[in-house]
Amino acid sequence: MLETGIKVPSFTISTDTGSFSMTDKAGRNVVVFFFPRADTSGCTKEAVAFSGLMADFTAAGCEVIGISKDTAAKQGKFRAKHGLTCELGADDATDICEQFGVWVEKSMYGRTYMGIQRASFLIDGSGTIVEVWPKVKVAGHAEEVLTRVRTL
Repeated sequence: MLETGIKVPSFTISTDTGSFSMTDKAGRNVVVFFFPRADTSGCTKEAVAFSGLMADFTAAGCEVIGISKDTAAKQGKFRAKHGLTCELGADDATDICEQFGVWVEKSMYGRTYMGIQRASFLIDGSGTIVEVWPKVKVAGHAEEVLTRVRTL
């Protein structure tokens, strides 16, 4: 997993509304939160929490994007169903999850599989990671990230 002090890889990702490019975000703070699957309970709570604070993130000069391996179409349905306002990236055809180190082996009920480890990254205007939240617990996470953003 990428750590603080590392420059993030330059990436462009499809979203349900077009595309998102880190190159275009130079000079702006960005939160990237990775979530396992659109429209599941924990992922919905996390995306709703970030969306509910979007005005505060914007006021703090920060953009927010959630990324999963879902398609852009599925992200669009997820947005519409829950009234989400944060960007939703579709990593179904790229390897951004791998570049950030959140595509990991998981196990459930004795079965192992590859999946996304829920994690968030705060990236400053120079493209450097200033905070990492590995293995995120959803409750209160978006608020914690916003508090950290306000210190930049």
